[in-house]
Amino acid sequence: MAGSALGAGLLVVAATLSLGLAAVGGAAVTAQRAAGAADAAALAAADAASGAVATADAPCALAARVAEASRARVTDCAVVGLVATVEVQAAYAGLAAVSRARAGPPEER
Repeated sequence: MAGSALGAGLLVVAATLSLGLAAVGGAAVTAQRAAGAADAAALAAADAASGAVATADAPCALAARVAEASRARVTDCAVVGLVATVEVQAAYAGLAAVSRARAGPPEER
């Protein structure tokens, strides 16, 4: 009997750890997805602002479309000159992963 209880206890602990690791892994993937979406959205906005990409959309509207393709949404977007700064949010299990990115020509020193 004691061996059965010990075996059942180990099985419960293993299952709990597996679920916890799966949740942490999913959150990590979502954070990376948000970072990638922010990078791509900022690059798209900067390209639209510079005229490198011909589009009828405003730079921030284009950034929003790019972010949506990565299952994220733009929460803040600013274009100053040729520099675009974008903040995106992606959701996982009710939690939000937020990432910011900036794109534009290099700063002069």
